[in-house]
Amino acid sequence: MDFLNFKKDSLTMSKHQAESSFMREQVGSLILLKQKATVAMALSLANDKNLALKVKNKKIEQDYYKQLIEKLTRETLYKNIWIQLFDKDINTLYRSWSHKRGDNLSNIRADLIRAVEDKKVIYSISAAKFNLSLKAIVPLFIKDEFVGIIEVISHFNSISKELKKSDIDSVVVLGKEYKEQLEEPFTKIFMGDYYVANFDAPKELMKRMQRDGVESYFIKGCKIVDDRIVTSYELKDPDGTLFGHYVMFKKINSLSNLDLDYFMFKWLTFGLVFVMSVAIIVSMMLFFANRRQKEYFHNIIDSSTNIVMVNDTKNIIDVNKIFFKYFSRYKTLQEFKKNHRSISDFFVAEDGYLQEDIGGVNWIKYVVKNPKETHKIKLDIFGKVYCFSVGAAKLLSTSEHYSVILSDITEQEIYKKELELLSITDELTNTGNRRYFERKLKEEISRASRYNYPFSLVMFDIDHFKVVNDKYGHAIGDEVLKEYSKLVNSNLREADVLCRVGGEEFMIILPYTSKDAAKEIAQKLRVAIESHKKVISITMSFGVVEFEEGDDFESIYKRVDDALYSAKRNGRNMVVVQ
Repeated sequence: MDFLNFKKDSLTMSKHQAESSFMREQVGSLILLKQKATVAMALSLANDKNLALKVKNKKIEQDYYKQLIEKLTRETLYKNIWIQLFDKDINTLYRSWSHKRGDNLSNIRADLIRAVEDKKVIYSISAAKFNLSLKAIVPLFIKDEFVGIIEVISHFNSISKELKKSDIDSVVVLGKEYKEQLEEPFTKIFMGDYYVANFDAPKELMKRMQRDGVESYFIKGCKIVDDRIVTSYELKDPDGTLFGHYVMFKKINSLSNLDLDYFMFKWLTFGLVFVMSVAIIVSMMLFFANRRQKEYFHNIIDSSTNIVMVNDTKNIIDVNKIFFKYFSRYKTLQEFKKNHRSISDFFVAEDGYLQEDIGGVNWIKYVVKNPKETHKIKLDIFGKVYCFSVGAAKLLSTSEHYSVILSDITEQEIYKKELELLSITDELTNTGNRRYFERKLKEEISRASRYNYPFSLVMFDIDHFKVVNDKYGHAIGDEVLKEYSKLVNSNLREADVLCRVGGEEFMIILPYTSKDAAKEIAQKLRVAIESHKKVISITMSFGVVEFEEGDDFESIYKRVDDALYSAKRNGRNMVVVQ
């Protein structure tokens, strides 16, 4: 009996240690994901050439990013995004959360000094006058001239909300040595000398931390406090400076009900296939070894929130209850199999997602043979599209039966696409931005070189746009850009790519189009623009070139730029082909 109790205690301790390790990995992953998303957002905003000009001239309207921040708050996880703009001397030109501006931060922000000196993108976790936060700093340029800095600041609240979905409570703690520099603390929550950076930190847990001593919770391993597993994650900047700790709590009694989901999530998220496979394989082997254990087996897999299937690569043999949440037209597996032999019938053909056959290997076998890779499938189930992470393992070495686990990641994939779209879209005109243009043009050059088909490039801009801004104001200038880019887009084919590459400069990539056909398109656009007369009456000049053998990005860009320059020099409101 003593031996059994010892083994039980040992296994329980291992389980708690594994859970705390997973909690630290999970928060580390979420922080890294948010840092990358914050950098992508900052880079996207920095691509606005109009912004760089405003920073250089030190004329930034107080509500410059109001609509963007409202949209982020309404449609994404970014509920508390802050944006800050500096001139090249690190004087504040704009704060989205405050009307205060004009103060110089060069004496208190080493990261800003480094950004000015190195003129490179910087991202970090740091503490300033307002909060412990995640920051992305991007230098702004007009051609090769450095004019200032944009900083995007995000917070820990969305991370703590995401962890709450896994029953993890969070207390994000700033080191007490930074208390004095907090002039206007964002959350206004303190535990003695320790500032708490997330709004949803549970009061009960903060009282517990103060009771035991806050620092006793800054642990790299795990400990049990009352009824919870406790662990923490160190919050450091890229130089290794420690700013605080992300302290996490999880109730022990939640583990027994969520063991299977916990292991599945860990496996599917971080690729720890072996841990998950053992749990599933043991249950599956019981099923095949002893039919009397079938009810027990189903109770295990039916408790999962993920789809669990037994397959022989060609046919489904068994499924759990959650399968029918998605394939709701069917009540039983037999009904499903009358119409479909496998879920591969529902696969969507798209890059980045598994297909039924991968280089001659069945998709399930491919997953088993490549356990370290991240595998995803996209399913169109009766008109509704879902994305799943995929894990698979062979049940017995003597059979061709496999366990397959599908975890629904549809929301994460949608969110990722929204962030990607944000990073490649011009905020003002809703066309592609310069980053997107460069990527698409290089892709088009590569395809045209390989398959020997024509494509053309059109560059155009608004004639005398500076006069428009000077005479009518920048607000009217922005309306002109929006209205006429919308007009141009409405006159293009679905395959054509329209991008804003500068203040009033645009590019159109025309696949499978000769320069003669491109000239006709440009001429049609020129006439439509001259006749449109919405907002104010304007004209545009166009340069047109066709891809030539040996062209690269720089050469074709220079040729189309020269063609546009010729149109400008020869009187404007015309199309020049070179």
